[in-house]
Amino acid sequence: MTRLTRLAELRRLLPLSAAGLFLLALTVPVWRITFDAPQYVETLVVELYAHPRIGGDFEEVAMLNKYVGFYYPDPVYADPNYAVHERAVDVPEWVLGPVAFVGLAATAAVVAILPGGRIERGLIALFTGAVAVLGSMAAIIQYRLYQAGHTLDPDAPLNGVDGFTPPLLGNYQVANIDGTAWVGPGGYMLVAAVVALAVAVSLRDSPATIADVPALARNGWSRLRDRVRRRGGEDDRSRDDRPSEPDERPGLDLETDGGSDLRASDARCSDGRDPPTRGGRP
Repeated sequence: MTRLTRLAELRRLLPLSAAGLFLLALTVPVWRITFDAPQYVETLVVELYAHPRIGGDFEEVAMLNKYVGFYYPDPVYADPNYAVHERAVDVPEWVLGPVAFVGLAATAAVVAILPGGRIERGLIALFTGAVAVLGSMAAIIQYRLYQAGHTLDPDAPLNGVDGFTPPLLGNYQVANIDGTAWVGPGGYMLVAAVVALAVAVSLRDSPATIADVPALARNGWSRLRDRVRRRGGEDDRSRDDRPSEPDERPGLDLETDGGSDLRASDARCSDGRDPPTRGGRP
């Protein structure tokens, strides 16, 4: 098998696809926030990139933010495309976004060409590293959002606003401004890259190629269907194996053939006399 043929294997093709997605995520916004305010008829949108750059209606949103003393971050080591306020929170790690994405892309490309016997461990390490890097970036961003929301400018026009924490994903409200944070196109690319790496890990021991995808899909559906059927059969058997509860109502185990162990022999009539026997005598 030639090296070019080996690259057609899904466990190699998927990391290469993930590498391309990591690089493409640098060219589009990875995060976006929409704002609704009474003084604006249309929804305002702010888009943030993996490097110090903000797009969308960031100038209009900056005018809204100044009323509560919330400012765009200062990347420190780079000149962004917006004016940095002197009370802005320092975020020097923002310049490392391209380093992280390019590093993940390069690592994915290297893992894709590893020989058999090493690519299996390489895929596991790559997937684990990607999740760790992206998870750490998300945690740092959320901390910076907390920091910015709790260091509001005391000289802002609305200086009575309490500290708040804008979520990385979700809705929030500050004064009369409603905000919604969600991933941008680059964020979806990052999710797709991680999913591609997860599938590659599951196929790390298989030389299946892209031509085998229909068969893999059919087999996967068959395994899922069989698993559901087996689980349903096990549930039915477990219900059938449950012991039935004995009926302990008095008098139901009386013997009608004159047996010696009659529970009715201990019974008494309502007037205290013994019940009559077969001959009619007590």
